[in-house]
Amino acid sequence: MENKSNILVIGGTGKTGRKVVQGLKEAGHKVRIGSRSASPAFDWDQPKTWSGSLQGMEKVYITFQPDLAVPGALKAIEVLIGKAKQAGVKKVVLLSGKGEREAELCEQVVIHSGLDYTIVRASWFNQNFSESFLLEPILDGFVALPRADVKVPFVDTDDIADVVVAALLKGEHNGNIYQLTGPRQLTFKEVIHEISEATGRNIAFTSITLSAYAQVMKQQGVPADYVWLIEYLFSEVLGNPNIAEMTNDIEKVLGRRPKDISKYIEETVATGVWHPQAN
Repeated sequence: MENKSNILVIGGTGKTGRKVVQGLKEAGHKVRIGSRSASPAFDWDQPKTWSGSLQGMEKVYITFQPDLAVPGALKAIEVLIGKAKQAGVKKVVLLSGKGEREAELCEQVVIHSGLDYTIVRASWFNQNFSESFLLEPILDGFVALPRADVKVPFVDTDDIADVVVAALLKGEHNGNIYQLTGPRQLTFKEVIHEISEATGRNIAFTSITLSAYAQVMKQQGVPADYVWLIEYLFSEVLGNPNIAEMTNDIEKVLGRRPKDISKYIEETVATGVWHPQAN
């Protein structure tokens, strides 16, 4: 009989975290959600909250907000891993970004920690179109983005969560770095076209420069650190020649093909989130 674990899911209400929580609970494990609203609370901006969340935990899933690439992330991961070791944590699964060189510095902290670990490097999420910065322009019927011609193998958070759950529960994944991608490469323009077709709405797409995009965000009052992150993702990550590379790591871990973005679009259309009157 499988031993049941005490597992902390940092970011347990987020895009991947909430699905990891669900998967672990369905498998009968004791899950503590790491978030500001949880008890005990976990707040990335308040390091004094971290020890309480880690107490009594054997395994931890780490998602850093807003992204491992941002300034300050490396120091935060170093401190967190130190506190995790003090608390007796045995295994860490870290969500990282595919093609993010700065995030790889954070990975190295985990890899050299002496703890069992799995690194999960994910491509751009499908859910960015429905749960993040692209939802509002889709609802407005007008999407303007830089790097419109870059092919991206968008990956679904359902698949990421399933890989994370497997990594947390099975020792065979210890010491591995998995790069998760979807089964198709599409540009942002192509995805918006598919969403437009599936919703029956006229959603226009136009390509703009990164500097113009950043200027619009600043004018809209978007916080400076988030503007920095978007500029980083669109310049460094989408400028990385390896961004379009697809892998079979999801199939290797789960024994099935990753979800195609057309399936994600079909499921999301059914929720009504892309129809203006629903918001």
